[in-house]
Amino acid sequence: MDLTSDDAAINLGTTHQQVVPITLFVAVLCLCLVIGHLLDENRWVNESITAIIIGLVVGTIILFTSKWKSSQLLRFDEQLFFIYLLPPIIFNAGFSVKKKQFFHNFIPIMLFGVTGVFISTSIVSAGCWWLFPKLGLKGLTISEYLSVGTIFSSTDTVCTLQVLQQDETPLLYSLVFGEGVVNDATSVVLFNAVRNITASSLGGKAALRIVLNFLYLFCTSTVLGVTAGLLASYILRGLGFGRHSSVREISLMILIAYLSYILAELFELSGILTVFFAGVLMSHYAWHNVTESSRITTRHAFAAMSFIAETFIFLYVGMDALDYEKWRMSTLSFWTSIGIYSTVMMLILVGRAAFVFPLSFIANYMDKSEDPSSKITGQHQVVIWWAGLMRGAVSVALAFKQFTLSGVTLDPINATMITTTTVIVLFSTVVFGFLTKPLIRYLLPSNTSNTGSNTSPSRSTSPKEDMTLPLLSFEESASENLSRAKENISMLMERPVYTIHSYWRRFDDAYMRPIFGGARSHDLS
Repeated sequence: MDLTSDDAAINLGTTHQQVVPITLFVAVLCLCLVIGHLLDENRWVNESITAIIIGLVVGTIILFTSKWKSSQLLRFDEQLFFIYLLPPIIFNAGFSVKKKQFFHNFIPIMLFGVTGVFISTSIVSAGCWWLFPKLGLKGLTISEYLSVGTIFSSTDTVCTLQVLQQDETPLLYSLVFGEGVVNDATSVVLFNAVRNITASSLGGKAALRIVLNFLYLFCTSTVLGVTAGLLASYILRGLGFGRHSSVREISLMILIAYLSYILAELFELSGILTVFFAGVLMSHYAWHNVTESSRITTRHAFAAMSFIAETFIFLYVGMDALDYEKWRMSTLSFWTSIGIYSTVMMLILVGRAAFVFPLSFIANYMDKSEDPSSKITGQHQVVIWWAGLMRGAVSVALAFKQFTLSGVTLDPINATMITTTTVIVLFSTVVFGFLTKPLIRYLLPSNTSNTGSNTSPSRSTSPKEDMTLPLLSFEESASENLSRAKENISMLMERPVYTIHSYWRRFDDAYMRPIFGGARSHDLS
């Protein structure tokens, strides 16, 4: 009987130890929301910076009260991030994306988000491999150098997106937003692909295997997300959940989206891509199959979940920066550490510039449209470069996944890489984030005055936007179909994105919407 009482007391004590830090963390999250609201009109500060600063303050208080032992309320586990925090952020990004702008700018977005990550990873990895030993940091393997390249190639565009206005600069907003989502997915997929690379296996075959593995993961993850979105749309349209309960409609959308993410992780695919495209398809079809009250609720509910998750992550980053144990474990001197931080930051700057400006030139060259507003201007290129300099949650999660075991590390080199990641995230988010608003106002001073000329989507006002590319018809003669095919092929060569999009809209109206629901194409934004 005494043993049972002791076990109950131990369980109660363990539960109490878990509840207290969670309670404090939730209270601090509420404080972040209040202070963020009060500073909403501030020229320099945004939500991310507010959360980090509050995290630093709370971490200092806890560090002082614990007599310099720990500043953590909760122990960070990368699984917590990947399983619980990341899905609502990415799902809301897909659900709220302006689909027309995203797919009109699909080619430059993929250039920046995929090709750019490979270029940046190569430069950062090679630079660290060459410079770290010269600065006194030795002991990293080839796979760890490649992992470091992917960790510091993952961008966080939240600060820039909070400043840009989607209606005023549709092209720029679409590029920054689209690249941010694709960049995260590419970084995670590439990170998983390079972790098992060794010095003996590094070569042309290994590079080809990485590329093929990436393409496989990208395609299969996208198909899984599209399937999940269509399944949710079909169920909502066919069963009419809204006749009985709007709560069931919303719950079904959330659960199917989360199920697709978990299945992707279970099959070692990219959950980010899967849940993003699940969100895109649900907003395109499923959202139009629910009741009006559910439409309003889903928009705000998904955005709220994403906002809380983002705030949680930045708050934790601020607190983790004062984790005394990691700093004490590092054996490098102060100036050596400064050299490591400066080197990584310099490589990020160079790696970012190495692909933004050349790929912008290629994207402009591939765009055959005569509309000047569809071109990526020099000012746009600087903003895109700047937006990708900030590092955030994905970098932190990947660093913890590579260099810790459930948030704990006992190796001095691994501790150094964790502190380096923390410093880079803090410096880039706070310093570059502070300067984002003034920089954009300086580079794009005419945004507010030229709203009328920019509010209409830049690539959707073409005189050819009346869908003059009909599908081939069995009712017409072979010669007419052949003539039409030649015309459409020439149009495809001249304007590939427009042609594919035009065909898709006709196919969507004719076949997809009658089955899965949704608004007509002319009603879409």
